[in-house]
Amino acid sequence: MTVHNDTVDAAKADPDAPQPYAELGLKDDEYARIKSILGRRPSAAELTMYSVMWSEHCSYKSSKVHLRYFGDATTPEMAEKILAGIGENAGVVDIGDGNAVTFRVESHNHPSYVEPHQGAATGVGGIVRDIMAMGARPIAVMDQLRFGAADAPDTQRVLPGVVSGVGGYGNSLGLPNIGGETVFDESYAGNPLVNALCVGTLKVEDLKLAFASGAGNKVILFGSRTGLDGIGGVSVLASETFEDGAERKLPAVQVGDPFAEKVLIECCLELYSAGVVVGIQDLGGAGLACATSELAAAGDGGMRVNLDAVPLRAENMSAAEILASESQERMCAVVTPENLERFQEICARWDVICAEIGEVTDEKDRLLITHHGEAVVDAPPSTIDDGPVYDRPWARPQWQDELQVYTPVERPADLKQALLDMVSSSALCSRDFITEQYDRYVRGNTVKAKYSDAGVLRIDEESNRGVAVSADCSGRYTKLDPKTGVRLALAEAYRNVVITGARPVAVTNCLNFGSPENPDVMWQFREAVHGLADGSTELAIPVSGGNVSFYNQTGTEPILPTPVVGILGVIEDVHDAIGHDLGTVEDSEVLVLLGDTDDEFGGSIWQQVSGGGLNGMPPRVDLADEERLADFFVGNQLLTAAHDLSEGGLAQAVVEMAIRSGRGVNLDLAAVHEDEFVALFSESASRVVVATTADRVDVLLERAQAKGVPAVRIGETTDTDDLVAGSLNAPLAELKKAWESTLPDLFGHAVGANSVVE
Repeated sequence: MTVHNDTVDAAKADPDAPQPYAELGLKDDEYARIKSILGRRPSAAELTMYSVMWSEHCSYKSSKVHLRYFGDATTPEMAEKILAGIGENAGVVDIGDGNAVTFRVESHNHPSYVEPHQGAATGVGGIVRDIMAMGARPIAVMDQLRFGAADAPDTQRVLPGVVSGVGGYGNSLGLPNIGGETVFDESYAGNPLVNALCVGTLKVEDLKLAFASGAGNKVILFGSRTGLDGIGGVSVLASETFEDGAERKLPAVQVGDPFAEKVLIECCLELYSAGVVVGIQDLGGAGLACATSELAAAGDGGMRVNLDAVPLRAENMSAAEILASESQERMCAVVTPENLERFQEICARWDVICAEIGEVTDEKDRLLITHHGEAVVDAPPSTIDDGPVYDRPWARPQWQDELQVYTPVERPADLKQALLDMVSSSALCSRDFITEQYDRYVRGNTVKAKYSDAGVLRIDEESNRGVAVSADCSGRYTKLDPKTGVRLALAEAYRNVVITGARPVAVTNCLNFGSPENPDVMWQFREAVHGLADGSTELAIPVSGGNVSFYNQTGTEPILPTPVVGILGVIEDVHDAIGHDLGTVEDSEVLVLLGDTDDEFGGSIWQQVSGGGLNGMPPRVDLADEERLADFFVGNQLLTAAHDLSEGGLAQAVVEMAIRSGRGVNLDLAAVHEDEFVALFSESASRVVVATTADRVDVLLERAQAKGVPAVRIGETTDTDDLVAGSLNAPLAELKKAWESTLPDLFGHAVGANSVVE
């Protein structure tokens, strides 16, 4: 049997024809369920749709049962400002004065291992379209990257391609990259994490949602043509399965065109402004299969689609291939008949291909798709969009207790050498080699990006209102204790936003874990979800959306559990945003440490760099301390600089501040902790080092006391070229060289050969 002719009628006439459902990722019982829903075997196109939509990536079938806890933990007061939340393309938050902000972070992990440049590039393109689909203008991107050991051969292949993909796509779109993180750990070898975040702005009344409403309304596919690239991404679809004797070379990773997406952005914004869009959905994972079934399932009727009308860039594509293609830079809109001509005119002005591929019908919950004049799909879209739900076994790992037994870290004999080892390590060294490949200031509204704890953007050029965004996670902490680890990620992202002077308003997440079929992994996942949900409730900021990425492992060894947490905050006037840099005043500045320092090295960078492995418990965290810090920072006009303390502790924060300013620093470590080593490298949570002028120190300390924030004067800047900290004395030039040389030494050969940056 040739699958090209495997229509619905053929499926009825040949009910026992063998089908490759297992190769498409479906279990025996799932295939049986599909046949029960349809009352027959599925056609090839239907099998394709169900397989891609019931995949872990699209259906969240292993995570839904736990993700519901986010809703359970959200109070009515928290939900008030959320205009669109979990389940939508991106979370949308009302920030007042008729303005809204949307942001989301999503994974593109596996494609970025197979083809690093295109995998990362299309990850950026996909998250940008998620933001576009909410009716917003994308205004910035961020990236959260994780690779194997920095000196591993495969990292040499993957990192340059990923960085060039992130930079090449974002730069070409004209979107500033305002921050992110790059982490190296052996657990990510063979399974890098490429998490892309995008922020957008819109007016509250311009919000768009993905639904097909109104019988007779037209379904329009617009943007790039549909090709064979991307088949095999989310869908795990191989065309050879569907076409007898075909000799096709199908790139499993999508191929992106950022210039086409840039035009598509402007086209979408004009379509929104003209008021000609009823509902809209981007085409990303699972392509047209996802867009049509989700639009139809969310609507008040059914949908009829004609695949013959889909603009193609490959010949003889089967219905299954058209539906599963993940070709980039495509959108699907629902348009009223009276607005169709106007819609087409706008697309033509932007030279964007658009095609009427179907219409909304009054047949409730029926999706009818034809190809070459015959029905190839006739199914309830709700059953395609709403896949199975699994409550998979979960159990605390037997090895968890042993992992949490702390082996005290070795104290270094030479603090200066320890500091050099830390700042030059791949964990803490300068990321300039990476971030210099990104455009941070295009569009002209970037206020803080490089060397900032959180990216800060102006979103209103009249009022100077802005937003601050940060995303963070330590997989090391999370493996030691998932619930504490995710709370530390939440605390750090919250703190990074707070110390710019912004007030946090919403949370997003990207939950990267191993196989959900592993009870150990599911326990980690459940603990992380509950920890994040409960923590967000404690901070009274809602989770507006997120992403789950499972099956991140090499062989049977899962990655470190990596629940990336993003926080968005609002700052009333970006001119008041607080930065890192010392040296903003002519006289010396006084340094003050906020928060308490304890002997806490479980999961720390010192433990990693010194060869101590991974064991113990992560630092303790009390989110009430983070709230007190927020009260201290918002509206604070006393500060000249601020930097949060996290990985690497006080030493890393002060070194970064000193190197960037070129000013010497003299620290009184005894004021921090009786043990100089602990004072320098402990990673206790809820701490910030701030700078101010001598005449403001007393007022600053009084403010801290009034807000319930522990504060102590720990030093001052000097006119020397040295960092002096207790018994440690290190020239800034030596620290700077150690900090800056690591990544160029490892990856500098790749620039030009594998990168868009020359």
